[in-house]
Amino acid sequence: MSNDRLLRIAVPNKGALAEPAAAMLRAAGYRQRTDAKDLTLIDADHNVEFYYLRPRDIAVYIGRGDLDLGITGRDMLIDSAADATEIMQLGFAGSRFRFAALGGSTMTVADVAGKRIATSYPGLLRAFLDEQGISAELVKLDGAVESAIRLGVADVVADVVDTGTTLRRAGLELFGDSICSSEAVLIQRNGAEELPASADALRTRLTSVLVAQNYLMMDYNVEQSSFDATLALAPGVEGPTVSTLAKEGWYAVRVLVPRKGAHLLMDQLYEAGARGILLTELTACRL
Repeated sequence: MSNDRLLRIAVPNKGALAEPAAAMLRAAGYRQRTDAKDLTLIDADHNVEFYYLRPRDIAVYIGRGDLDLGITGRDMLIDSAADATEIMQLGFAGSRFRFAALGGSTMTVADVAGKRIATSYPGLLRAFLDEQGISAELVKLDGAVESAIRLGVADVVADVVDTGTTLRRAGLELFGDSICSSEAVLIQRNGAEELPASADALRTRLTSVLVAQNYLMMDYNVEQSSFDATLALAPGVEGPTVSTLAKEGWYAVRVLVPRKGAHLLMDQLYEAGARGILLTELTACRL
């Protein structure tokens, strides 16, 4: 494959993955469609072409080699049994795949043996059951899995869970550990031939967005006598940027800090002598 051809990327066209995927690509500097009816879009500036497809079909296209890279859920990738693998976690659309049943709190995974299990992910579930050495009848449904037990279609359900609210409203209780922990992932065909150079640029740009989502820029002023104490609290990724202030004996410090716990860190820095502490959002960041 030529390194100067367009990189072909599959993007979810609807559902919970669609808007976050498009937002992440925009944050990475790529054009995205403005009309939901558009099936493709070429971003000539970055040598890529986007294809908007059903999330469940993306792994199939990638596994066949029809497209180069794709964004889909880990659960859909496993369920498809496609000849593809995830190459990057994208940090959104997190969910778990769990068993649930009426009075499920008293059940274990071993109890599903011989039962009818309703699911929209038969490939994923079958792989799990085979790994556990459990035999059960799978009832494939396209949606509304939570209604299957009350309708007499199944004894147990296995479904994607975010908060579990939908299942609880249906009178079901979760049981057992997660069958699969899922999130949005970037996937590629196993043993894929050399991709265009724009593939490396894509991964670098997506990584920069992930860094920006997980870090904040912190600025503060500190007297020389307190500098070491504040540095110990916030050493940064590769050390802080330090400059002198017009006020004698004082420094201006800029440092990258984890988003999680940033406000607690502000409190600690203030107690250590930092003043004028500011937190700034990042759009993208190369480390």
